Amino acid sequence: MSNYEIYALGNALVDMEFSVDDSFLRAHGIDKGHVTLVDEARLEGLLRSLRELEPRRTSGGSAANTMIAAQAFGSRTFYSCKVADDDTGAFFLEDLRTIGVATNKQKPSSDGKSGRCLVLITPDAERSMNTFLGISDKLTVSEVDEKALRGSTYLYIEGYLSSSTTGCDAAIRCRELAESEGVKTAATLSDASMVRFFRDSMTAMLGNGVDHLFCNEEEALDWAGTDRLDIAIAELKDIARSINVTVGPRGSVVVSGRDHWEVPGFPVKPIDTNGAGDIYAGACLAGWSVGMPPTVAARFGNYAAARLITRYGARLATLADYRSVLTDFRDLPV
Repeated sequence: MSNYEIYALGNALVDMEFSVDDSFLRAHGIDKGHVTLVDEARLEGLLRSLRELEPRRTSGGSAANTMIAAQAFGSRTFYSCKVADDDTGAFFLEDLRTIGVATNKQKPSSDGKSGRCLVLITPDAERSMNTFLGISDKLTVSEVDEKALRGSTYLYIEGYLSSSTTGCDAAIRCRELAESEGVKTAATLSDASMVRFFRDSMTAMLGNGVDHLFCNEEEALDWAGTDRLDIAIAELKDIARSINVTVGPRGSVVVSGRDHWEVPGFPVKPIDTNGAGDIYAGACLAGWSVGMPPTVAARFGNYAAARLITRYGARLATLADYRSVLTDFRDLPV
């Protein structure tokens, strides 16, 4: 029996969410619907422009959100990350401990600041993120807990690590160790901007291919340089043995070998799409861990994402909310 179902490596960020209109994005030159890496001065400048609004603050980062979901859905999870010795880092770690996600031992450091992500939500439910990685950009192999990884069923790596030289090296080390120990490997492309600007690093992270790859339709199309999803999937099969592509309200596409399934979504009125892909991956990983077939796990992911986007925030508010999603999903007619 493994110690953990899922071991993940990723950024440690505290999300600050604000509701704005498109004019704010235009006025500040923000790329709508994507992640933009910013320095601390840029982040603080944007926050000053929003000082009259009260943010919603939660611990986050893509892979962290996925581990939180998987843990809440019943999996045992471990998250390797890096925070500074500051209030933001303490908030992040305490939030994970409360939920039950195990983390690597942190070496307190005043050299730098913990990462923060400014999430701007427009009325069409689109999210535009300005991310200051802070000390998370210095994630290294020293943050990897090899014992915990060896004792896990799955390794999960976020594509955002491709923007950091040391983070990329840590991800490669984790993948190589997982492969040597028989741990199944899973990764996410994370965001179209990562595909466009850090393609070489992401390719190195994926190596000769992973067992499972998560991405959304835009990321898949950008990876293949095409406007046809079938062509994109054919190319993605070169880097993953199975693929889950989220396609918005249409649900998701699951590809494994020669098998190809289109798993319908659940119609809802979206309020905030932030975190939809993260909870989808968490639901799939948790589902696989208890033996759900690929299509059932994908349907669970579709359902969890649909429930999430009807409220503000990249995560559900409480553990009880996650458990309610799982219970309600089990009660759905087949």
